[in-house]
Amino acid sequence: MATKHQDSSLLEAKRSKAAPPPLYKVLLLNDDFTPMDFVIIVLQRFFGMDREHATRIMLKVHTEGRGVCGVYTRDVAATKVEQVTSFARSNQHPLACVMEEN
Repeated sequence: MATKHQDSSLLEAKRSKAAPPPLYKVLLLNDDFTPMDFVIIVLQRFFGMDREHATRIMLKVHTEGRGVCGVYTRDVAATKVEQVTSFARSNQHPLACVMEEN
């Protein structure tokens, strides 16, 4: 019977660090038709903001043309965009919600 000989070298465990997933900003874009109160409702309902914080973001959207609602992983950001867009359309508002890489 033959015997196998192995080298006496040891294998060292290498730990690789996975990079964190890229994050995406979810933004609301200003338009001339969506009421400010509706934007506040969207921010409270889909982004968990209190009324004061939602009002600040709504004013930023109104004055600067866009405002950041939150920063999320790609799947969560895409879901938020779809939820907001669907809710706005079902209430007959043209509110635009988009995502962009952070």
